[in-house]
Amino acid sequence: MKKENALYKYRFLIASVLTVLLFIALWAFVVESGLVSTKYLPAPRQILSTFVQKLTDPKPEGSTLITNILSSIKVATVGFLIAVVLGITLGLFMGWYTPVEKFVKPVFEIIRPIPPVAWIPITIMLFGIGFKAKAFIIFFGGFIPCVINAYTGIQLTNRTLINVAKTYGASSWKIFWSVGLPSSVQMIFAGIRIALGVSWMTLVAAEMLAADSGLGYMILMGRQFARPDVIVLGMLIIGGIGALLSFILTRLEHKFEHWREKR
Repeated sequence: MKKENALYKYRFLIASVLTVLLFIALWAFVVESGLVSTKYLPAPRQILSTFVQKLTDPKPEGSTLITNILSSIKVATVGFLIAVVLGITLGLFMGWYTPVEKFVKPVFEIIRPIPPVAWIPITIMLFGIGFKAKAFIIFFGGFIPCVINAYTGIQLTNRTLINVAKTYGASSWKIFWSVGLPSSVQMIFAGIRIALGVSWMTLVAAEMLAADSGLGYMILMGRQFARPDVIVLGMLIIGGIGALLSFILTRLEHKFEHWREKR
């Protein structure tokens, strides 16, 4: 019985692992059988070999794999965290206080459709090239979904709960903290998850700003030196780190769900 319960509990994890293994097996078959040339798609064993080599070898772009990973995580984390803090704050206040919404929303609606990469030229003029410029591009990619989801979440607060709180004499701030914020937690985390994905997607574009290290820079140099193994390795690591961060975010969301239920 205990074994059956354990299997039931971890069935999705087992299914995910099997799916990944099946994908790798299919990838290896396609390459090893010659259906796709290794000039365009390296085999999994070649990626593994490149991974081990890049741990200590800075070629071809001039940095080891660890250096590139740390560089990307640093710039992505700074841009993403600033986007989360400012985006959620602005979205909540826009959704809760009508004067703030009337003042900010027209400008926000103009800025919202602009893709993050479109800010690259003006970012170079404002911040030059380097860490600040790259962090700003990532910030803008994550900022918009955080604002939209926080705004939507607070707007969906049950009006009956708000009216009951007003009846008992609660202040606007007390209602916001005890009713509005807990009810918007799910939408806020949905926005954070979208922001996380967008931030990692804009990483390569951000590291096009004259970077000398980073996973995006490694991918670009892999293209320049005709090294598909380096390109695919960089892509897989970006995907792997993104999946790990998404898992951590899911665990954090569960913690906040317990807080929401207590409120």
